[in-house]
Amino acid sequence: MIAEFAHYLVDMIFHFGYIGIFLLMAIESSFIPFPSEIVLIPAGYLAYQGEMNIALIMTSAILGSLVGAYVNYFISMSLGRAFILRYGKYFFISEETLQKLDSFFYTHGSISTFTGRLIPGIRQLISIPAGMCKMDLKKFTLYTALGAGIWALILVLLGYFIGENQELIHHYLKEITLITLVLVVLLIVWYSKRHKKLKKNEEKKC
Repeated sequence: MIAEFAHYLVDMIFHFGYIGIFLLMAIESSFIPFPSEIVLIPAGYLAYQGEMNIALIMTSAILGSLVGAYVNYFISMSLGRAFILRYGKYFFISEETLQKLDSFFYTHGSISTFTGRLIPGIRQLISIPAGMCKMDLKKFTLYTALGAGIWALILVLLGYFIGENQELIHHYLKEITLITLVLVVLLIVWYSKRHKKLKKNEEKKC
């Protein structure tokens, strides 16, 4: 069943080409749960066969990811804050909590957006607090593209080098996801220490 579905996806991507990758990645990056690995790994395999170009796959994937992220960003920016202010008390979210979230994203929005795009289950949702806190759109675009691009490249290369072996893909995808999570944690720890050090230096100057 899974093999048939994967084969169908390969055929569909080949039929619609880069537009198909763009649309599927836009869906994956929005509020609709859709695993990017079942799009980009077959695309990478098609690149290995010479049927597609890796650079164009990456461009389609990143642009699609940005479009999906923009959907979440602008919806949450226009509706999310009003909804929280009106109904947040029923979910134990106060206006003070929202202000703290604003402050956090104002200071740490870039690193949060970047690392969030690398974490399964979080990558689609990180655009929501970014939109609610009205994160600078240029920064949001840059760090969303960087995070989405790194993850897309991993999947495309995985399909390119071992696209024929489903067992190896399943094995390495787990390992890559785990390694990525560890690297994200290390990056956050480094960022946190650096931020505290800079803050202390600023306080000393004052």
